[in-house]
Amino acid sequence: MLSTLAIANYRSLRELIVPLGPLNVITGPNGSGKSNLYRALRLLALTARGGVIPSLAREGGLQSTLWAGPERFSRAVATGNYAVQGTVRKDAVSLKLGFASETFGYAIDLGLPVPGSSQFSLDPVIKRECIWGGPLLRPSTLLVDRQGAMIRIRDEEAQGEWTTLAQPVASFDSMMTEFADPRSAPEMIAVREQIRSWRFYDHFRTDEHAPARQVQIGTHSPVLSDDGANLAAALQTIREIGDAGALDTAIGDAFPGARVEIVNHEGRFEVALRQEGLLRPLRGAELSDGTLRYLLLAAALLSPRPPALLVLDEPETSLHPDLLPSLARLIARASAHSQVLVVSHAARLVAALEREAGSQSIVLERRLGATALADADSLDVPAWKWPSR
Repeated sequence: MLSTLAIANYRSLRELIVPLGPLNVITGPNGSGKSNLYRALRLLALTARGGVIPSLAREGGLQSTLWAGPERFSRAVATGNYAVQGTVRKDAVSLKLGFASETFGYAIDLGLPVPGSSQFSLDPVIKRECIWGGPLLRPSTLLVDRQGAMIRIRDEEAQGEWTTLAQPVASFDSMMTEFADPRSAPEMIAVREQIRSWRFYDHFRTDEHAPARQVQIGTHSPVLSDDGANLAAALQTIREIGDAGALDTAIGDAFPGARVEIVNHEGRFEVALRQEGLLRPLRGAELSDGTLRYLLLAAALLSPRPPALLVLDEPETSLHPDLLPSLARLIARASAHSQVLVVSHAARLVAALEREAGSQSIVLERRLGATALADADSLDVPAWKWPSR
């Protein structure tokens, strides 16, 4: 389980250290930085899949995603006596992402290439990557260290001496995708597979052409796809190899007397919902947006193959307020098998989740344009140290 999430210089997240528990509720007013936190976490997850640089390019490049305020605030500005004014940049361009747990920690530092060294002068490069043991980076806990093109690995068989890999890594490639030797760097394999297991769900389509409404070829689906296209197969998989009782309970909790059915059209699956008082079940095309979205969330949260981390962005979208307590109970159940992070501004969902055991509410706010923890004094904010270049 992650204990710390750290982000520096990504959009409004100038320097944010977030403590994490089994069930985390990220909330705050509009513009406080909730979406930026979600996007930063997704960006961090892409390091293990080779997608961090392309993702930044889709956001407009590194310059578009960097913190737009000054490098530092003077005491006079911080106290509100003077307006914020621009100054000459002194520090190197740097976007940093990292996390820590009781077992391992990981951090990546992205910047710009040396001027004149490449035509890709605005293409982000990876300056530093580190993996360490335990919750805090120290010289003694550092296990894998990438600086520029070179990767060093601590060799425990050689009394902790450093070994430099013979093959350099390209500036735009993460070491997480370029090196995979379980004998010399088992820590890297462990961290990479942990990150690759993370799942993100946001803004499922529920329009009339939504993939979840369509008839799809039925294959075993222990994991709901990002777009929900395999919804019928995922629900049937839960019924056959997962917790069918939990699925029935979740549907009955939200829609009393209702039951999910999967219609099999010669191997092509379609989701349907049988409701009390109706002579036939409602097919996918007939379901309301809110009902379909709840079924998608149920399939994601009841996965027979739970991830290490499950992240939901505004799951309350399209749901009637009366469904939010049922959703909260479903999320709390999932947190027994996965660490869960929910980004929401629905007061009723937040309140319901806060009543669940093991939940932690993290309220964000803006201070001088930067996202900050509104209740930092009441939280046990862990220590954090970024690797230097």
